[in-house]
Amino acid sequence: MIYTPRTINELFNAAVERYRDDEFLKHKVAGSWRSLSYGEAARRVREMALGLHSLGLRAADRVGIWSENRPEWNLADLAVLGIGVVDVPIYTSQARHQVRYILSDAGVRALFVSAALLPEALEIKNEITGIEFLICFDEVSSEHRSLGVISAVELINSGREVFGGQPRLYEDMWRSADPEHLATLMYTSGSTGEPKGVMLTHRNLTSNVLQNYKWLGLEGRRDIALSYLPLSHIFERGVWYLDMYCGFVIAYAESIEATPKNLLEIRPTVMTSVPRMFEKIYSRIVEKGLAAGFPLKQIFLWSLGVARRWAELRDRGKPIGRWLSFSHKIADALVYKKWRDAVGGRVRVFISGGAPLASEIAYIFAGAGLIILQGYGLTETSPSIACNTEEHNRIGTVGRVIAGFELKIAEDGEIMVKGDSVSHGYYNLPNATAEAFGSDGWFRTGDIGHLDEDGYLVITDRKKDLIKTSGGKYIAPQLIESMIKASRFVSQVVVVGNNRKFASALIVPSMSLVKSYAELKGIRFSSTADLFGDPRIIDLFIRQVDKFTSRLAKFEKIKKVALLEKEMTAESGDLTPTLKPRRTIIEKRYKEVIDKLYEESAAAALAV
Repeated sequence: MIYTPRTINELFNAAVERYRDDEFLKHKVAGSWRSLSYGEAARRVREMALGLHSLGLRAADRVGIWSENRPEWNLADLAVLGIGVVDVPIYTSQARHQVRYILSDAGVRALFVSAALLPEALEIKNEITGIEFLICFDEVSSEHRSLGVISAVELINSGREVFGGQPRLYEDMWRSADPEHLATLMYTSGSTGEPKGVMLTHRNLTSNVLQNYKWLGLEGRRDIALSYLPLSHIFERGVWYLDMYCGFVIAYAESIEATPKNLLEIRPTVMTSVPRMFEKIYSRIVEKGLAAGFPLKQIFLWSLGVARRWAELRDRGKPIGRWLSFSHKIADALVYKKWRDAVGGRVRVFISGGAPLASEIAYIFAGAGLIILQGYGLTETSPSIACNTEEHNRIGTVGRVIAGFELKIAEDGEIMVKGDSVSHGYYNLPNATAEAFGSDGWFRTGDIGHLDEDGYLVITDRKKDLIKTSGGKYIAPQLIESMIKASRFVSQVVVVGNNRKFASALIVPSMSLVKSYAELKGIRFSSTADLFGDPRIIDLFIRQVDKFTSRLAKFEKIKKVALLEKEMTAESGDLTPTLKPRRTIIEKRYKEVIDKLYEESAAAALAV
């Protein structure tokens, strides 16, 4: 009988038994990549766990993890779970008042932290009662040591001593975890209020890993994954557990900015990402192709069309035809291979989540041999609910519902699910729990969608994000935004118009392409504001929006646009850590801009 893990502890130790001597974690230190094997990682987890035990931490206590992505993040996570303690991940970009709220609300006793965040952690420790230990992943100065900060090395050393005297203690602890024990409190981003702590048990997390393992056909796969999304988010954390269970090599990108360079160094075969990264890759490809000059520019534009037509026919299961097949082979040799080489040359598949991916981009990537599988899930579902697969991938959908979930669509279009991966609710928030989870066992996702004729799930938008015009019509902004982002001139876009007569769009242009266009048209400018104010540039974006949203109903059409100079970022608070727009914050920040769009005398577009 094949053993089926029931907890994250069992999942990890099953992987260690199978792959003990194999390479596991790769990270860069002083410019060089270093590796840990599965067996070496297991030893560090054991020693770190026993070190925590020696501090007096016991089952059901809470330990926070506040750090950039690095191997120690995951080793600390496994060590915490290994002694029955609950961990509380925190985003490095989290607003500081929210960090204080999370640590206090969760009742954290100890906090793992990186050196970069240690000064702030010390301040917060002095402000919150209950935090007894600060454990730094990096070296600790004598000054910080005098303030009670413990280094990870010291923790490991103390754990090693415990193991010498009690060699069975760690195994007894990790084996004693029950599937129904709380494993983690994952706090949502809290864009419209204080974060909510989603309670996830070992059963929630482990069942989702095993479901995805079977669903994606990963048995026997030995891939190399590059990780760059924040581990504090359930998407990357859940994928990390899955990669671990499969025996993958997991490499940590140095930063988001260094990811393109790390792709060439690691040459991964799989990678998870959010649509924003694919949009940026596409933008760079287009920018480089258009700057190539005759005849390379014409070859590039031809290749885009070939990739789009080839992938769309293939996606629909229609015959491609000899001429298009021949053209595709030529384009692959001349153009597409260079694109694949730019991401390492070995990517078997990308998995995208967190937000809708523009179908135009998905088709062109697929046509170039870079398959993107869109999936769907939430923190409350640990996370995956649906996902496309290599065998069954339908662009424009998030795939079929993963085996192990029940799904139904409410009368108002809201997606509702049941399953072992679904959380029991929000920590300390009984009313919010009752509202989202109810007494019928169905979790209300807050997303609007439908199943197509073949059972593929199509997400329309977040229920709370739907725009209701003053005429009573509902508009799905995410859908429209994904269409507009297919324009190579658009870097970012947010659709607005709640309680207004019509929808408008705030657009951050792709500056290099807009400048190239201005040069082509003989448009002179001395500043970005000057450029954006030119009627010919305004007309360009109006035409681009009209072109890519031609399929929309009349009431959904974008009537006016405003061009923004500054990129929206997570650091500015405009985006979540997974780069989705914080609509409430954006609408407040650009209130004057939006109000001007709806003045009776306003032109079709504004420059800001």
